[in-house]
Amino acid sequence: MFFKPMLLPMLAMVALTFVVWVYMYLTRMAEINRKRIHPQKLQQREQANALLTDSAGPANNLKNLFELPILFYVAVLLTLILLIQDPWLVALAWAYVLFRVVHSFIQCTYNNVMHRFTVYSASCIVLFLLWTQLAWYIVSN
Repeated sequence: MFFKPMLLPMLAMVALTFVVWVYMYLTRMAEINRKRIHPQKLQQREQANALLTDSAGPANNLKNLFELPILFYVAVLLTLILLIQDPWLVALAWAYVLFRVVHSFIQCTYNNVMHRFTVYSASCIVLFLLWTQLAWYIVSN
């Protein structure tokens, strides 16, 4: 069996994205039913955001999972393409995933801005370190 340890954190991020998507879908549908909102009133994103305030956290988190995490996915794919196997990269990848899981939990539940910002900042630092290590491999070899 061909195994690359960087695939597991990448799969974990994909799983997180789908978990948040399902959670957002369920909370949005529940809010639509509870508030008796006609679906046509949600035609424009601005209207939906104004009407669906209770499920805004999960919706915003799902959007956020398609912003900086794209750099994570590119880094993982580069390690696979360049055949780089480094325990530090794997550790950083798992640290990034862990911070993103905590960030998603905070934003989808109690949504304390300072807690969320602290975890988000930590995830950005880890992602920067991952890219710094990867860049060192690319430049030095």
